[in-house]
Amino acid sequence: MATMRVDGTPTRTIRPLANGDGVEIIDQTALPHAYRWLRLLSLKDAARAISSMQVRGAPLIGVTAAYGVALAMARSGDDATLLSAIDTLAATRPTAVNLCWALARMQRCLRPLVPSQRAAAAWQESARIADEDLAQCRQIGSHGLQLLRSHAGRKARLEIMTHCNAGWLATVDHGTALAPVYAAFDAGIDVHVWVSETRPRNQGLLTAWELAQHGVPHTLIADSAAGLLLARGDIDAVIVGADRIAANGDVANKIGTYLKALAARAADVPFYVAAPRSTIDFTCPNAAGIPIEERNADEFRVVHGRNLAGVAGQLRQLPDGEAVANPAFDLTPAKLVSQLISERGCCPASAEGLLALYPEERHA
Repeated sequence: MATMRVDGTPTRTIRPLANGDGVEIIDQTALPHAYRWLRLLSLKDAARAISSMQVRGAPLIGVTAAYGVALAMARSGDDATLLSAIDTLAATRPTAVNLCWALARMQRCLRPLVPSQRAAAAWQESARIADEDLAQCRQIGSHGLQLLRSHAGRKARLEIMTHCNAGWLATVDHGTALAPVYAAFDAGIDVHVWVSETRPRNQGLLTAWELAQHGVPHTLIADSAAGLLLARGDIDAVIVGADRIAANGDVANKIGTYLKALAARAADVPFYVAAPRSTIDFTCPNAAGIPIEERNADEFRVVHGRNLAGVAGQLRQLPDGEAVANPAFDLTPAKLVSQLISERGCCPASAEGLLALYPEERHA
């Protein structure tokens, strides 16, 4: 049963259509002002949903890509279509390794099959990837809950800080960084979440929206307020997700994560990173090998929202000619990460720590 609830109704962030012609997703570009579903009926639809951030979060990007391959196979199961679909989807978001992980898994599944078998197999494999993501995120919640229990009780209320969105909306269900928070809340722990806005795409507003749906107390803050809260002792722990974790424990995550890690270290506050196996890139030795996506400058120049009359619209806050840099991610070195939380448990952010959880990745 799904734990994500919107207006009290259990759901998932992505689900196949009843007629089998496609899938539908929550359009995250409409949140938090409007909750609407968007149908993906073709490879082009899936690629656009990923690149335009109608779906966000590394695990959900991977699942959407898997379904994108299935949509392509429904049109034609030949080798050329399969390879073209893989290439098209791989180009949408370069930093989130879950994307390439899911595409490689789909390719391994489909390549040995004759073209006539590929469509059905693609839908089945996509559904398995989605179900596994849900199960892994549930386990992340269970393991992370044990860490949060160690902090609970020191104060009247457990104060957690997060960054970007690593909850339901970033996965099929449960979330990564927020999974332990939901587990703690459901276990009766008095927990409160400090949510940074996460400029320029304001994914923190999505975090606030889903926390409100679940009833978890929370407060939104400007990104630059995080250091003050940490320095004055208002925060018990910071938990974030990841878009890629290198083999040595270095972490790529939404821009602004590194600054929180630095502030947390200065304030002697634990900094946790939660992610499933599909986010760990054992082929990438360290942060130097992680590509950083540079997104369109208009994401910074143009603000989306509603005016005082409640009408949706856009506001240009900078002239067209103003030079803008818009890196989507930054890199947090392993030495600033207190623990990694995965579906297999918690470990130090190091090569040996990761290999202790995933011994099958050891190579002679």
